Amino acid sequence: MKVEGSRIQTARLVLRPWSPDDAAAALAVYGDGDVARWLAPAMARVTGRNAMEGILRQWISECSALELPAGRWAIELAETGELVGGAAILPLPPDGVDLEIGWQLARAFWGQGLATEAGHAAAHYAFAGGVDEVFAVVRPNNARGIATAQRVGMEWVGETDKYYGLTLQVYRLREGDLDVAPLAEHDSEANDA
Repeated sequence: MKVEGSRIQTARLVLRPWSPDDAAAALAVYGDGDVARWLAPAMARVTGRNAMEGILRQWISECSALELPAGRWAIELAETGELVGGAAILPLPPDGVDLEIGWQLARAFWGQGLATEAGHAAAHYAFAGGVDEVFAVVRPNNARGIATAQRVGMEWVGETDKYYGLTLQVYRLREGDLDVAPLAEHDSEANDA
């Protein structure tokens, strides 16, 4: 992973600040009901390009007031520059004490490991910025979100209704657990023998 200012580059992705010019491509992500259904009530499905541009302008403005490492990024394919999603590190409501990492991809890019790569990059960025732990909050039926949190290396810590007024599954990643491979099941059995 390479960080230059507010740009984060991985093997296949570039996470960069949003621009109002991204509205059409962002609408393909946030205007898709299959993506947006997991974001409500924090964000409803976006219904048009003008609305998406307004949201992007709001995100850009809000990011200027956030303390690093918090922020929002467009996710592009490094090879082509095609915008395929968004990632964020944001204070969780209601108190803003905990930091949430999140990722959203256009449906055409699901199943390629890109969300995991983006989440992993966001976690590295957060920890390089002095954060000790980050959280992902996922609706219980969001199997893709849960699987991605686990592939990023996050561990399930419980269920809560503390955030967004919803019952959510909470996953946590601590800096010391990033990039630590889980002990394989057969290895633990061999150690028990």
